[in-house]
Amino acid sequence: MALNRREFTQKSAAAGFALTGAVGVLATAPEALASDERAHGGPGREGEDHGHHGHGHDRLGYGPLVADPDGLLALPEGFTYRVITRTGVTRLESGEFTPAKHDGAATFAGPRGTTYIVYNHELKGARSRWEHPVPLTEGLVYDPAAAGGCTVVEVHRDGTVAEWVGIAGTSTNCAGGRTAWGTWLTCEENSDLAGTNGMTKDHGYVFEVDPRDRRANLDPKPLKFFGRYDHEAVVIDPRRGHAYLTEDASKPNGLLFRWVPPQGFEHGRGRLRALADDAGVLQAFKCIDSAGRFVDDLSRATRIGTVYGVDWVDVPDRDARTTPVRKQFADGQVTRGRKLEGMWWGDGGAYIVSSYAREESPGAAHDGQVWFYDPKRRTLTLKVLLGVNTAPEQDGAFDGPDNITVSPYGGLVIAEDGDGVSHLFGATDSGRTYPIARNDLNDSEFAGVVFSPDGDTLYASIQTPGIMVAITGPWRRQPRR
Repeated sequence: MALNRREFTQKSAAAGFALTGAVGVLATAPEALASDERAHGGPGREGEDHGHHGHGHDRLGYGPLVADPDGLLALPEGFTYRVITRTGVTRLESGEFTPAKHDGAATFAGPRGTTYIVYNHELKGARSRWEHPVPLTEGLVYDPAAAGGCTVVEVHRDGTVAEWVGIAGTSTNCAGGRTAWGTWLTCEENSDLAGTNGMTKDHGYVFEVDPRDRRANLDPKPLKFFGRYDHEAVVIDPRRGHAYLTEDASKPNGLLFRWVPPQGFEHGRGRLRALADDAGVLQAFKCIDSAGRFVDDLSRATRIGTVYGVDWVDVPDRDARTTPVRKQFADGQVTRGRKLEGMWWGDGGAYIVSSYAREESPGAAHDGQVWFYDPKRRTLTLKVLLGVNTAPEQDGAFDGPDNITVSPYGGLVIAEDGDGVSHLFGATDSGRTYPIARNDLNDSEFAGVVFSPDGDTLYASIQTPGIMVAITGPWRRQPRR
C-alpha cells in the first residue's frame, strides 16, 4: 500500500495506455462479467447504529448503495453499520487512543460468544511522525523507534469493546494472514535496516500474534525464515504446511513466495518462533503458459480463465543483507507482478491480488487482478480482471483491489485501494462484481475486510483517519456465475 497506483495515474492517462490482446468485457462496472470465458474449477459503545432499512433482493449482490446521512458509509437497503474503533476517539485498555492507519485484519472466536479482531496499523518510520502510534506496551516491543504494530479488539455480545496492543515497535504493518491454529501473522511492508530512518533494529519481517494468549506475544521475535523484504500478506496451507507470501515492491516488480517448512515440522501455537532463522526453504514463483513459454509478469494475462503452471525457484539470500530479494534473480528466472497485495486461503488454495499495472509492467494495463493458486495442481488461474477505470472520481467502476477475504456467502469480498471513490465490493467465481459499501467520508482506501466467525458481521476499516466498522444486514448466498 505504500506504493500506491496514484503515482502512475496522470502519466498513464497522458500516455494513453490501453489493454491489448484478446480481451473480453472487463469487470470494471458493477455486475459486469469480466470475460465470456469462465474460470474453472458486536458493536462498540462509542458508535450508534446507522443504516437503511428495506428489502431489495437483486439476483447478484444487494442492490444499489444508499448515501449515508451521516456521511460515513453508504450501504444497500437493509444494511447497517456501527463504528467499533476510531483513531483519536476510542481508547485502549491502557488509556491511550486507538492507533492510526488501520489495515489488514482477521477474526477469531473467543469465549462466551465474544469475537477477537486482530488488525494492523500501517505506520511507517519514526514514532515522532505520528500523533497516534502503537503504544510501547512493556514486553511487546520489537524496536522502540518504530511506530507500527497491531492491536486486538474484543467485541462482547452485549456490545462492549475492549482493545489492547498485540505487538508494538514494528514498521508499516500492512496485511498479514490468519493461521489454522488461531494466530495472526503480521507483515512489515518496510525493509529498513538498523541505522536507517531512525530504526534501531532490522525490519522487513513477519511476526506472530496470539489474540487469545497475551503472554505468548511477549518478547516479539521476527520469523526471519520467511525472508526480509516489503511483505504484504501471508497464508498457510493447512494441509501441506507451506506458507505463501506476497511482496509489494517495484523497480523491479515484486514476487510471490513459497516457504517450505523443514522435514517433519508440524505447525501449531508457538512452533514458528522456535524455528531457526534459516529454517526451511524460501522460493519465488515462475509461471509457464499453456504453450510452455515463460511468463515474465502477471500483466501478460488479459482474459479471465487464463491458467499458468507454476514452478518454484530457491531464493539465494533470504535476509537480503546487500541485495533485495527481488533483485537477486536474473530475467527469465522468476515471474513478477505489480503491487502483489492481499491474500486469503479458501477453496483449497490461495487467492492473490495484483492491484494494478501501468508502465512499470511489460504487459497490459489493468486496474486489478485476483488470481487463485491451486497447490495440488500447481496452477495459477485468473479469477477477476478489472479494466482501467477512466473516471475514478465517479461512483460506479471498481479499481485497485487490496485486502480480500473469502465470503461465507460465496465468492470474494474485496477492499479498494485505488483512485477516487473507494468501495467494498463482491466478486463471483466467474469475475462478476457488485457493490457492498462506499466510503462517503473521504477517498481513503478500505482495508481489513473480514467476516466474523459466525458470518453475521463484516468488519472493515477506512484506513485514514482510522475507523473500523461492523456491517450487518440480510447477507445471502451469491451466485457463482
